[in-house]
Amino acid sequence: MAKQKPAEQGKSARRKGFSVGPANLPDGTYRRKVHKIKKDLIHKAKLKKSYAKLKERELQNAPPKASSVLATSDDQAASLELHPDRQAMLDGPETSIEVTDQTESGRSASKVYRSKPVPFERAATLARQRREEAQARREAIEASQQQRQQKLEERERYRKAMAKARRTGPDGQRKLGRESKVLLEKVKKIVRE
Repeated sequence: MAKQKPAEQGKSARRKGFSVGPANLPDGTYRRKVHKIKKDLIHKAKLKKSYAKLKERELQNAPPKASSVLATSDDQAASLELHPDRQAMLDGPETSIEVTDQTESGRSASKVYRSKPVPFERAATLARQRREEAQARREAIEASQQQRQQKLEERERYRKAMAKARRTGPDGQRKLGRESKVLLEKVKKIVRE
């Protein structure tokens, strides 16, 4: 290898920077992650450096504070005075206590309590509506099933009565008295509807 000149020796003596993670990583996800971390660290360091410069510049341009150790008596007198807004706030409660009037419920007008906000109020109302609708559907289904069951029982009772009435008696003739009662009930039912 050729001998280095004195100018080149100064360049090689420079620091090479910092490394993040192992040096012999193959190209892949972990290596890209390491490079990303390094770039983020460099970016943050540059931001801190630029912020420090800006802060230093602002401190140099800012006038010295009035509250120094060698403050004059005028500065001390000015600092003891209250701001007009603060003075008005201190004077305000004395007059407002005397002026407050009572409402019909006995509470003072200044103590108006708001109701506590209910989180997810709209969702709760929607859920309540859905529950009510589901309950109404359930009741309608139960009513229709009960009505269907009653009709089935009535039909079965009618079928049994007709079967009993159509049976022949000991002499081989149909029992018209029984059959007429069943048919009369059927006619009454039709007339009611």
